[in-house]
Amino acid sequence: MTRRAGILFLCIAAAVLPGCNRDANAPKSRERPALTVSVATPATQTWPRHIQATGTVAPWQEAIVGSEIGGLKLSEVIASVGDRVKKGQVLARFSDETVRNDLAQQEASLREAEATLAQAKANIERARALEPSGSISRQDILNYETQAATTEARVVSAKVLLAAQRLRLGYTQVLSPDDGTISSRSATVGSVTATGQELFRLIRQNRLEWRGEMRAEDLARAKPGQQVVFHRPEGNDIEGKVRQVAPTVDAASRLGIVYVDLPPGSPLHAGMFIGGSLMLATATAMTVPQTAIIDRDGLYYAFRISPENRVSKVKVRVGRREGESIEIVEGLKPDDRIVASGGAFLSEGDLVRVVR
Repeated sequence: MTRRAGILFLCIAAAVLPGCNRDANAPKSRERPALTVSVATPATQTWPRHIQATGTVAPWQEAIVGSEIGGLKLSEVIASVGDRVKKGQVLARFSDETVRNDLAQQEASLREAEATLAQAKANIERARALEPSGSISRQDILNYETQAATTEARVVSAKVLLAAQRLRLGYTQVLSPDDGTISSRSATVGSVTATGQELFRLIRQNRLEWRGEMRAEDLARAKPGQQVVFHRPEGNDIEGKVRQVAPTVDAASRLGIVYVDLPPGSPLHAGMFIGGSLMLATATAMTVPQTAIIDRDGLYYAFRISPENRVSKVKVRVGRREGESIEIVEGLKPDDRIVASGGAFLSEGDLVRVVR
């Protein structure tokens, strides 16, 4: 039994040992690339320098249209929000029966005062005619003259009151103070308003402006007349011009405001919050595709490709963005080869396969 086991062991060893020798002498397998990538190199382009800012679209000037007469009921409201109106156009009307009655009463008072004045003047004429005969004293003549002067003052007062009543009658119609668009309406038919109560708000001359907030160092580079471009998701850019730069910076936020006139008929509306680019002088920029830059924890990186097709992570500082390109301010050289896209799947030292 022991002899048979020994023979069996020798047979198994003879079968296994040649296989072991073949594995030891086999060539090692080659390292496989981690990713197939395309190569990008920095390019030099001429780009305009710009300052990014955000702000709110607001009316250039907003007029408050209020009631100039109190205690009357609104009988008709003509204008509504969004209506374009002209200067002097009627926006609303008050019930004017009471004012018309007061006007008629004041007209009657004026006619009465004028009749009394005419009689006083006639009395003076008769008294002066009788004075040479001595049938009337000088004191009586002075009394007639005083009465005539007093009556004449009453006539003047009645005329002033009549003009005031006519003015009140005019106030029963609420008129637009300027051309523009109604932005809000608080007037309601049947309400009794007080003097000065707001009824409408008006965007004067339909002019809108953008109030962009900028840091103090950027605000110093803003000048009247500069162009501002607003990029919209729809693809239609809107251009405006700087009208005024705020002379002060907010002490809390450290931001200043630049006022930009928007073109007439722009699709922007008051109250919108939008970003804009203040265009400065043009300058050259070293650019790469935006897909070549990786954002990790607020820092930007690119993967440089060595002659042996191994990658190394390089920290870069970016600047302006235009279309699908981004400016590299620091970190790359003009002759560097970098991974054009897919860098997020790579690690330091990975081997890559480069394709054109």
